[in-house]
Amino acid sequence: MPAPLLFVVSGLTQYVGAALAVGIFGTIAAASVAWLRIAVAAVVLVVWQRPWRSRWHLPDLRTAVVFGAVLALMNVAFYIAIDYLPLGTAVSLEFLGPVAVAAATGRGWRDRVGIAVAALGVVLLAGVSLDTGPDAVIGLVAIAVSAACWAAYILLGRRVARATTGGITGLSVAMAAGAVLFAPFLAGGAAPVLHDARLAAIVVAIAVCSSVVPYGLEQVVLRRVRAATFAVLLAMLPATAAVVGAVVLQQVPRGLEVVGLLLVSGAIVLTGLDREDAPPTEEAPPPA
Repeated sequence: MPAPLLFVVSGLTQYVGAALAVGIFGTIAAASVAWLRIAVAAVVLVVWQRPWRSRWHLPDLRTAVVFGAVLALMNVAFYIAIDYLPLGTAVSLEFLGPVAVAAATGRGWRDRVGIAVAALGVVLLAGVSLDTGPDAVIGLVAIAVSAACWAAYILLGRRVARATTGGITGLSVAMAAGAVLFAPFLAGGAAPVLHDARLAAIVVAIAVCSSVVPYGLEQVVLRRVRAATFAVLLAMLPATAAVVGAVVLQQVPRGLEVVGLLLVSGAIVLTGLDREDAPPTEEAPPPA
């Protein structure tokens, strides 16, 4: 399956899962929902991949564990953010992470213009969000943390995807590590799922839609394409999130929100375009 099509599937499932998660925030705290998503996804991936059968090298294992911690924090911060911000707005602001990676590691006019365009888009989006009340500040802080983690996710995710023992097997270890690390802080709030079968089924659906499918597909994509191409594909996600938010949550973007979404998405495309002087060593190995 072509990488762009894989990314469309990834985006649709990820934000359908996020929309489902919003519906249970009144029963379970957003941070605990995020932990449940990680923990259930870890169980599914570990049972599927059986990572104990692989021969692990210490650097690869260490990278997977750090990746899992970053991934878990990203999810927890993102779920807190969408408890206070519209889904499309939160996703677009989160994409400051990829734009920052492009600005820090790239060179040339595309990177500099791209980061300026992204900054303008964020001003428009943040202004609209702040008008919703003082609680929006919590969402903006949370999404800033998520954006920083998303930048680290790209850098560490490429290392996991390209490791000798990596890809989805590495992802299974990362998910398990993230679930264990955050369990002391968030597992207690997840107790309601033990007494409500319907709620437990929703959590499983959230984990599969928002973690197992999209992160598994992204590991496949990260092995196939260069970082620049991956950044272009990431630009599909804000639009996907806005569509899901409009259809499922009735959060229809209007006015400046639409302009902000377009500017942030355009900035990611601009900074992610392939450069003629890109070194050939950027190429990832083919899928194992």
